[in-house]
Amino acid sequence: MVFGVALMLAVLIAGTNSDPIANLLHHNIGALVIKLALVILAGGLVLTLFRERFSQALEAMAFWAMVGFLLVVGYTYRFELSDTAHIVMAELVPDRVTGHGAHAEVVRGSGGEFAIAARINGAGVPMVLDTGASSVVLTRNAAKVAGLPIEMLNYSVNVDTANGRTRAAPVTLDKLAVGSVVERGVPALVVKSDLLKNNLLGMSFLNRLESWEVRGDRLRMRGGP
Repeated sequence: MVFGVALMLAVLIAGTNSDPIANLLHHNIGALVIKLALVILAGGLVLTLFRERFSQALEAMAFWAMVGFLLVVGYTYRFELSDTAHIVMAELVPDRVTGHGAHAEVVRGSGGEFAIAARINGAGVPMVLDTGASSVVLTRNAAKVAGLPIEMLNYSVNVDTANGRTRAAPVTLDKLAVGSVVERGVPALVVKSDLLKNNLLGMSFLNRLESWEVRGDRLRMRGGP
């Protein structure tokens, strides 16, 4: 821009010459110089006005390029990220059940147990996987939450718990669900005393499944058709 202004001043000075030939020569050269100076001034003005917008456009391009890069990386490593997410969620929500369709999966908690957020007759009941238990076993409180008539049950079965022997009542659960895996008419026991601290997800549920397995830190269950 400064160069353009200098050229315009030079033309004006040259135009003061009284020689007609010189005036004609200076006039032709001056017109060209003036046009060139105007182009330079216009270009400088455009750059000044749009420099900020151009910078913003570059920033936007860089931002969307980064978003695209992250999407590609996320898709490429989606399974690894999913595994990491399961582990993190297991630490934050130990009894969280994941899965879809007739599949359910639970990640082992930090205590070494598979804590499971089950639903019995529509009510949420926390349970612990126990493959050594021949039946699903519930505390009186869990049975009450599930809507079972605990005061009318016949506690006729002797059971051994980690805290000693007690008696339990045989019942049939209308519906027991672990995530999207649902079984109906599941045999279970309701313990009469407070010796049982955890509700146990035992073999009377697991044996009804199409398949189940513990692989590493994951419990995988597949319900029937």
